[in-house]
Amino acid sequence: MMNWITKMCYALLVSTTSEEDLTAHNSRLVKFSSDLPDLKERARLSHENKWYAASRLGCSCAFRHLYSVELGFGAPVDWYGENEEDILATKEFIKIVRGLISAGHQVDCVDAWWSGSELPYVEMPVDLNLVSDDQFRFLENHKFIFSNMA
Repeated sequence: MMNWITKMCYALLVSTTSEEDLTAHNSRLVKFSSDLPDLKERARLSHENKWYAASRLGCSCAFRHLYSVELGFGAPVDWYGENEEDILATKEFIKIVRGLISAGHQVDCVDAWWSGSELPYVEMPVDLNLVSDDQFRFLENHKFIFSNMA
């Protein structure tokens, strides 16, 4: 069982219809745990099987995150210095989601701020046929509903 500490960090909460043990995908960059932090955003998850997605830091901070929704999804650019391992971790995460979606499962994910946020959450459909692995990044206070509709 993980020892949760109140932090000023991101927390990625994932739910899926798949009963697959996502810890089988754990690596140095992405670590799934069925031991979710006690955050109110857990209630936003739609599916029975729930997971916490941690990064190499133990929290979810070492993934690509963006606060500015106006910029949306986009590939890394030189002028916005992103950590290469954060980019690789995000690609690894989205590859796992793609596999679940391709197998016919539903997946959603909430990008929460660990210490809570008073900002409203936005539900965002993400068609993985239209968003490449390079372009995907998490947007704070968003619930992503993944599909491959195109």
